[in-house]
Amino acid sequence: QVHLVESGGGSVQAGGSLRLSCTASEDIYRHYYMAWFRQPPGKEREGVACITLNGITTYADSVKGRFTGSGDYAKNTLYLQMDSLKPEDTAMYFCAATSFYPDDCFLPNYSYWGQGTQVTVSS
Repeated sequence: QVHLVESGGGSVQAGGSLRLSCTASEDIYRHYYMAWFRQPPGKEREGVACITLNGITTYADSVKGRFTGSGDYAKNTLYLQMDSLKPEDTAMYFCAATSFYPDDCFLPNYSYWGQGTQVTVSS
């Protein structure tokens, strides 16, 4: 099974930027469908970005135009560049993986999860 480790979270003011990283314990390119999720305090986990086997990323409407996903597959690492952050982006952010095609990649039906990294945006 693949192990995922997120990093890069922190506290920023509204309008600021952060870059999250997700490092996998094994090769993910063309092996795993990947995704970024977040869970605000007291709320359910929600999908932020989905990455296909060959690295194509789609975004939730709430972050489209502000968040950008990328990957360095030689390092088994995905990145989530978050710009123009808003207080409502405050959440624990998770990286997830599955080897099975997700019918709805924004639902949390993934086999493997990282421990999460906290993002806090103040107004």
